[in-house]
Amino acid sequence: MEAPHSGAVENGPINSYSLTVDSPARMGELGRSLAKLLRPGDLVMLTGELGAGKTTLTRGLGEGLGVRGAVTSPTFVIARVHPPLGDGPALVHVDAYRLGGGLDEMEDLDLDVSLPDSVIVVEWGEGKVEELSEDRLHVFIDRASGDTDDDVRKVRLDGVGTRWTDEELSALGR
Repeated sequence: MEAPHSGAVENGPINSYSLTVDSPARMGELGRSLAKLLRPGDLVMLTGELGAGKTTLTRGLGEGLGVRGAVTSPTFVIARVHPPLGDGPALVHVDAYRLGGGLDEMEDLDLDVSLPDSVIVVEWGEGKVEELSEDRLHVFIDRASGDTDDDVRKVRLDGVGTRWTDEELSALGR
């Protein structure tokens, strides 16, 4: 695990934390732990190559948030809404891989309408959904080596904006 660090970016303060995840089961655990930090209105962007673990992390988020329905990759439907089973927020899971443009191309998804009451997780959203919120959590997932069979991932979480300034991201590594 690496130590957290804080700084500033063009869009506001940044709170960053990096850790190593050594299996798909641990990626799911990270998602369940991260769900405890999330609240309605949070935008989570996931960046990583195919097979990096974005959907596995999101599946863990769904379990941690207590939402209905199996969390699977929304590649062919673009977005899936998982309503809460209890009092928590819905999970809106978006795969922006096939969407080429920015937020304009995503307007039909009405993400801006869903955001206040939901946690929105966007795979492949970099350069496409940042305009939805000044505050967002950007999760970068990289294979630790070039070996595609290797389960070890380096994960960096960048909390951007005032929402994330004082959040204890390092608690996710415990």
